[in-house]
Amino acid sequence: MAIEDIHPQAPVHLLVLPRKHLSTLQEATAEDETLLGHLLAVSAHLARERGLASKGYRTVINNGAWAGQSVFHLHLHLLGGRVFHWPPG
Repeated sequence: MAIEDIHPQAPVHLLVLPRKHLSTLQEATAEDETLLGHLLAVSAHLARERGLASKGYRTVINNGAWAGQSVFHLHLHLLGGRVFHWPPG
């Protein structure tokens, strides 16, 4: 499933969440490889739907408190609609 982020960091900021609960990426096992790939495929689909694919977009998974994870249910951020810089933080 995908929802709008309540504190968006870009004009488009969606959270792509699996139905299966994993607190962090560290909990994923080999059995979750299909699920993790599906998160990326859904993100690419949503990026195309939102018109982001031609200019680019960013996908992010924050893993753990030091990486900025504040909701401990694995989710992928899809951000787009503006220029991003590197390094991100």
